Amino acid sequence: MAEAHQAVAFSFAITHEGFDINYDQEVLNLVWNSGIRSWKKRLARANNGIRNGVYPAHIQSLWVITAIALGLHFAGLHVPFNLVNRLLINFPSNTINWQILACFLASLFVWLSICFTMRYTLKLLLMYKGWMYESRAPGSKVSLRTKLWAGAVKLFSSWNKPGLYSFQGSLPRLPAPSVHDTMTRYLRSVRPLLDDEKYKKMERLASEFEHTIGKKLQWYLILKSWWSTNYVSDWWEEYVYLRGRSPLMINSNFYGTDAIFMNLTQNQAARAANVIYLLLCFRRSIERQEMQPILIQGMIPLCSWQYERTFNTVRVPGLETDRIVHYRDSNHVVVLHKGCYYKVPIYHKGRLLRPCEMQVQIEEILKSTATPMPGEKYLAALTAWDRSKWAETRNTYFIRGPNRVSLNAIETAAFVVSLDEKPYEFDLQRPELLDEFGRTLLHGNGYNRWFDKSFTVCVGTNGRVGFNAEHTWADAPVMGHTWEYIFADDIDGYDENGNTKGIPEFQPPSPVHLSWALEPCLDRIEEATLAADKLISDIDLRILVHNQYGKGFMKKCRLSPDAYIQMALQLAYYRDAGRFSLTYEASMTRLFREGRTETVRPCTIESAAWVKAMDDTTKTIAERVTLLKEACERHQLGYQDAMCGNGIDRHLFCLYVVSKYLEVDSPFLNEVLSEPWRLSTSQTPHGQTPKMDLKKHPQCISSGGGFGPVADDGYGVSYIIAGEDLIFFHISAKKSCETTDAHRFADNICRALADIRAMFELHMKQNPTVSKKTVTNGSSSNTDSTKSN
Repeated sequence: MAEAHQAVAFSFAITHEGFDINYDQEVLNLVWNSGIRSWKKRLARANNGIRNGVYPAHIQSLWVITAIALGLHFAGLHVPFNLVNRLLINFPSNTINWQILACFLASLFVWLSICFTMRYTLKLLLMYKGWMYESRAPGSKVSLRTKLWAGAVKLFSSWNKPGLYSFQGSLPRLPAPSVHDTMTRYLRSVRPLLDDEKYKKMERLASEFEHTIGKKLQWYLILKSWWSTNYVSDWWEEYVYLRGRSPLMINSNFYGTDAIFMNLTQNQAARAANVIYLLLCFRRSIERQEMQPILIQGMIPLCSWQYERTFNTVRVPGLETDRIVHYRDSNHVVVLHKGCYYKVPIYHKGRLLRPCEMQVQIEEILKSTATPMPGEKYLAALTAWDRSKWAETRNTYFIRGPNRVSLNAIETAAFVVSLDEKPYEFDLQRPELLDEFGRTLLHGNGYNRWFDKSFTVCVGTNGRVGFNAEHTWADAPVMGHTWEYIFADDIDGYDENGNTKGIPEFQPPSPVHLSWALEPCLDRIEEATLAADKLISDIDLRILVHNQYGKGFMKKCRLSPDAYIQMALQLAYYRDAGRFSLTYEASMTRLFREGRTETVRPCTIESAAWVKAMDDTTKTIAERVTLLKEACERHQLGYQDAMCGNGIDRHLFCLYVVSKYLEVDSPFLNEVLSEPWRLSTSQTPHGQTPKMDLKKHPQCISSGGGFGPVADDGYGVSYIIAGEDLIFFHISAKKSCETTDAHRFADNICRALADIRAMFELHMKQNPTVSKKTVTNGSSSNTDSTKSN
């Protein structure tokens, strides 16, 4: 057995004949190469740390300044390097060697001063957010101030090619909004949800909070915003994610799908191998910072902090709170097939295995006749269980012996791969196939996904792939960017027979079947499996393919596509539920350092007025169009505020956390934090990988991904604008709720989109001048492409 072979790789004994040393040269070479690779990574990180620390200046500029200093000094010119002579006074002698050293130290001082000035000048420039609010409509003029600002930012951004983390030190801190502004925005957001009596009560509570305890809580929050890198993100990660005790499956994790209009290969092993290889290449580009940060309009950077934990990361369960553990390196992945776990090496003699060599390893697993050890098949159900119960089980049965060794192999893996025993199918004429595809990725059978890992790659028997991702370590755009990167290179990775390209240069290391001793905890595994089955049986998922029209028509209406869709969702929900509800839409705050998300509230006074007007026969078409445009403008302003740090919910959440630390009870905050989000929405971002050429590969379109409902009586809706005439909606709900139905809500979305289109077409017909002024590039928001989950 491979395990036994590794266990005796080195032995030392004393006999009557002397010392007896036995060792396996292959294993020692493996250890040596691992150490070499580790030191190379350390040196690369150190070099990147210096590079990022001085950005936007360039390291090579130090040598230029040093050369100038040497030339001026030996030419007898001491301006502006008088520092050289001052330094020489303190040196032992005035020889040429000491003069060169003094010139270098003086140059270093000047260079660091320049770097410091450039860095903080860029930081001051990035604090300006006025560009966000300027209209992007055709014919609109950009202010002179914004033009000058844009030119300055462009100059700094193009001065030196940035690495992935180059802008981190220059990004501004997330500011804490004033309590008064947050109260004003909050009251306006809940007005359409409350009757007059309840609204007056909420006004009173808000006023009391603002003028009493709110002031004290705000001072603590301002102090935290000055002291910490981001006053929201650490608390958001801890209290919203890590302290949550509900199962991760369905309730927290999310999924992403393959490019459904094309199937690159029917060979499961080949597709798995190529995807594994491309993901590891992406990991290498993150580690070496070869990947550039995402820049809005080619100059405004987004925070790249979340990329660091994409790989080699696991959420470890705890009795009261979990923790995220990120390992600096990993030289293996773990593959799950037919209930067996395999540790698969990904390096040989210091180099990454090629796809054709990894395919050999995957084929060996697929052909294996190994059977799961007792309890092994259902083991992953523990990660889909209540977090406290899983933590107790882990602390009792996985702290020693083979269970600890094998669990450590899973948790330290770069990621997990699940080779499923069913195909992932898609057919426009059979929508239930795509629904099943989504359900398979969201939860599988409850025990074929390791929900604690940062992500699990899922591969169907027909070669289609998808992923299931844990949400704590990062938000959806990071995983979406990773997945889109894979599509860009995966297209040309197969030969005419569907195998990976190339010929193996050697026999790659064989996968090792992990060993377990699970008999003492079989009852726990069975209980977790039953709990997972119960969760799965209650979830309903519908993936709607809306191909009647897309963003092309929306931009002809001169509206932001995202705002357009959000208003359609408001109309659909009102018709579905017969009322308005608090709606959650995620918007990113990555314009700030370590920013994650903020909530946009699409249910506004303007959106409610338009929704009611759509079924009001007394309203004319022109009036409805005007109300819709006002609602879209208000929504666009809402997520512009959110992206600029002027949101509502993260500020109130942090105030609530401070109140709990101070043991202060606030009726207002208790009321706000107890309000249910019955409609949770998110736009799946795409288009972040510049090398993806959709003109060359028009069929390479992913249907995006989705998540479970955030409330038992609500909906979870994720959507992706996949083209000029294509939108995918992922709609989830609980079957146990009598008032919700994912399929019914999908029908209401189609009806709402059709009604809006009919309204605009009739309006254009009645007003020909409006139709002539309409342009195809429209006025889509300059922030649509930066939204995040």
